[in-house]
Amino acid sequence: MERQLLQQAKEAFISGRARPLEFRLQQLHALQRMIMEKETEISTALKQDISRSQYDTPLLELISIENEIKLAIEKLAQWAAPRPVEKNLFTISDEVYIQPEPLGVVLIIGAWNYPWALTLIPLVGAIAAGNAAVVKPSELSKCSSLLLHALLPCYLDKDLYPVVTGGVSETQQLLRLRRVTWGKFVNCGQTCIAPDYILCEPCIQGQVVEFIRETLLEFYGADPKCSPDYGRIITQQHFNRIMGLMEGYTPVVGGQSDSSQCYIAPTVLKDVPPHSRLMQEEIFGPLLPIVTVSDIEDAINFINEREKPLALYIFCSDQKTKAIKRMIEETTSGGVTVNDVMMHYTVSSLPFGGVGQSGMGRYHGKHTFDQLSHQRACLIRSLKMERVNLARYPPQDRRRARRVRMALRSPLIDTSKRTLIWAAVATILGIGLFITLLVILLIAAGLNCTCWYWRGFYN
Repeated sequence: MERQLLQQAKEAFISGRARPLEFRLQQLHALQRMIMEKETEISTALKQDISRSQYDTPLLELISIENEIKLAIEKLAQWAAPRPVEKNLFTISDEVYIQPEPLGVVLIIGAWNYPWALTLIPLVGAIAAGNAAVVKPSELSKCSSLLLHALLPCYLDKDLYPVVTGGVSETQQLLRLRRVTWGKFVNCGQTCIAPDYILCEPCIQGQVVEFIRETLLEFYGADPKCSPDYGRIITQQHFNRIMGLMEGYTPVVGGQSDSSQCYIAPTVLKDVPPHSRLMQEEIFGPLLPIVTVSDIEDAINFINEREKPLALYIFCSDQKTKAIKRMIEETTSGGVTVNDVMMHYTVSSLPFGGVGQSGMGRYHGKHTFDQLSHQRACLIRSLKMERVNLARYPPQDRRRARRVRMALRSPLIDTSKRTLIWAAVATILGIGLFITLLVILLIAAGLNCTCWYWRGFYN
């Protein structure tokens, strides 16, 4: 079945119907309509999958999808247009540009923690770039997967964008700690860019714990299990994995659980050893370990000793401090947010992606379009002005070789400036190649050689 759908998508792509911008725009508008018309069904599916509050679904997923679609619709003509590039002297009269073109059939594998945003945002880029796409939602978020499988063919071209369902075998600053608490425990901690741990100095660890405790009480009440805003773990398997990570620790906040509901309370663990099992893997659940460091240098070393994180969050009372600059310059991560968490993901103009172990590639807005496009190099020449090419032809001599070296080593020229006009005038007047190239070099360097040039010509 999967092979048949893939072949179907390939044939649909080869037919060329996904290439015209009008078709891409029509498909993007249809996807936009699906999100607007089916918001209630989508929220219900997510409630069944991970007990997510109906109020969180627009905030966490649907608005970001809508924004991506609106941006792609608005900017598609600009993104898909040929992109002129700087020329060298040998190609000064040629048409030189990069033409984005579709890759072909791409595979989009969704994730269960944000099964709509992490599936449909890449699809927006695939459609905008003119690709066909096989969409594989996560089998763990079963209700969302089945709903997407039912909805997408009703709105999009079912041959170009088939949906495949199935399992693995089928796919093979302390006052601002309210912000940290939200980012960690929203979606029950099941967010790839949620804070995985807190680094702080020992003298403020107690304050950090109390701030988080107070904020959790404000967010979810005395018993988060009864809160409609607090979710559940996706499967029993993940519930058991997260509970295993807590073994040997006494939570200072939370720690309660209910296996029958896959419920784990928002949990804080302090004085966690840097090399414990809890710190060796992505938690992806409502556990927040606190690790103490002696100073900023210790914190930087702690981060750099581990795999590069998908996101780095820095909290500091003054956003222009040397500490922030140093943290950014001396560490590497997929993204950075200062004095907040996760919000860089919401900005369509910023590329979202990892580095090293935390992921490859990037998406969001034009970044998705570029990631899913082949940047085709194009040079279109005229058969005229053959004199420009003489220096490269045999028989070669020292003079010709010198001219070629000068042309090839010349700075690239932005032909949107007056350089091209001067070059054309010089050529039309029959001036020698060497003088022409020299004038272009001087103008490209920003020198005012007009008086010298024409005086020399008339003398």
